[in-house]
Amino acid sequence: MKAFIDKSMCSGCRICTDECPQEAIAMEEVAAVKNDLCTGCGLCAEACPSGAISMKKDNPGRRSHERTG
Repeated sequence: MKAFIDKSMCSGCRICTDECPQEAIAMEEVAAVKNDLCTGCGLCAEACPSGAISMKKDNPGRRSHERTG
């Protein structure tokens, strides 16, 4: 499982970046997942007040507002 961020729902509050122990979320205009660092723990999704983060089965081909590095 990996975190997936619906950028249309992200408020940019940065709570997810504070909660992620792997530092796998970066802030651009909105939050973006660093797929290579995400361990799928789900802490970011639990903490997100806008419900913008969900946990989904890892799909290496997916590029919807996710980044590596």
